[in-house]
Order: sequence, then C-alpha cells, then structure tokens
Amino acid sequence: MTTLSHLFDSNRAWARDIEQRTPGFFTRLQKQQTPEYLWIGCSDSRVPANEICGVLPGEMFVHRNVANVVVHTDLNCLSVMEFAIDSLKVKHIMVVGHYGCSGVHAAMNDVRIGLADNWLRHVKDVRNQHRDWLQTLPDGPVRHDALCELNVLVQCSHVCETTVVHDAWTRGQAVVVHGWVYGLNNGLIKDLKMSVSSLQQVQTAFEQALNELKQRYALHVQTHTEPTP
Repeated sequence: MTTLSHLFDSNRAWARDIEQRTPGFFTRLQKQQTPEYLWIGCSDSRVPANEICGVLPGEMFVHRNVANVVVHTDLNCLSVMEFAIDSLKVKHIMVVGHYGCSGVHAAMNDVRIGLADNWLRHVKDVRNQHRDWLQTLPDGPVRHDALCELNVLVQCSHVCETTVVHDAWTRGQAVVVHGWVYGLNNGLIKDLKMSVSSLQQVQTAFEQALNELKQRYALHVQTHTEPTP
C-alpha cells in the first residue's frame, strides 16, 4: 500500500458527495474564506473540528497541537490567531480539549514520550499549580478528566492574555473566547462556562469557571458518580 490509493478514492467520493449536496460548493469556496470561528484544539486524530461541529470546509479556521496548549512564545499559534482575527475577522475563538487526551495523561503521570515532553511541560505546570485540589479526586480517569478541563481553562486564559486578542479588544473588535471539552465516549462538546469578550472579564470568568468545575467534581466525590461529560 505504497500509493495510498484508497485515500484518493475516498477523497473523490467525498468531493462528489459535497458537490451533489451543495452544487457549486467548491467554486464558491475558492473565491473566499469567511469563517466566524477559530478552533484551537488537540492534534488527536479522533477530534476533527469541522465534523464535530457539523460545519463545512470554509466555516472554521483551525489550529491544533498536542494537548491544545497556547504558549505566548509560540509564533505558530500566535500567527494563526492574528490571521484569524485581523484578516478573517473571526468572531469566536474556541479552545477545545478532550477527555482521554494522551498528552494530558503523560503530563499527569510523568510519562516520558520524547521531544514532546518539553511541550507538555506547560500542562505539567497546570497540574502542579492545582496539585492539592487534583489529589482530592480519585486517581485514574476522574483525575485525568479534571486535568483535561483545567488545562482548557488555563489555555483559554492564555488566549485572552495575548497581545493579538488584547489589540482586537482595544480597537473594539467583537471577539469572544470560549473554553470547551469534547467527549470521545459520546461525541458531545461540553461548555466549561468560560466565555470572555473583554480584558476586564478574564480573571472573573476564569475564577467562576474554575469554581464550577471544582463543584462538579466535589459532587462526584460525594456521590461516587461520574461527572457528566
């Protein structure tokens, strides 16, 4: 299977299906790109942004990396954000993690996987900052899910703190930053209730979302039931 012909066959079938459902779609698509959304998510192959949200190509701009991390020195991510905000005029930025993230699992358990360990140091920082609370949760999937959600909230705040987003808000551009998490077990997106539309809202929105997250997991500990993903 050196030519990957099956992928070309699938591509032709996909393009034919799109054109049948929406005649002229590709002709219109090549003329302009006007997405309203920027998705910053994990590189995991099980988390395809367009398909999850049920939108067509051209409706969502996407940046992905291991464990959906936003670092202020990552020129790749910052360039995507700037292009999306300044040129494409996106209205919403969604930072989207997912339960069962292997990068978060490696960071949680100090599993060495190679060069990516340096990248996942950022997730370890989130773990360390909230270590005392995380250790109140049962070890295993529950604690892992909690770190997946914590990581989203922290990375969401990092997006809000970039100069790119600051500049947009300063000039009055309408941009809302959201924190979401995706469930591999059911295909559903969970809103972590962190939505920020101005610099003044960042800290309050983060603290409120963090408190709600902790309350949900406290209920889990009390009732011994899985928090609803």
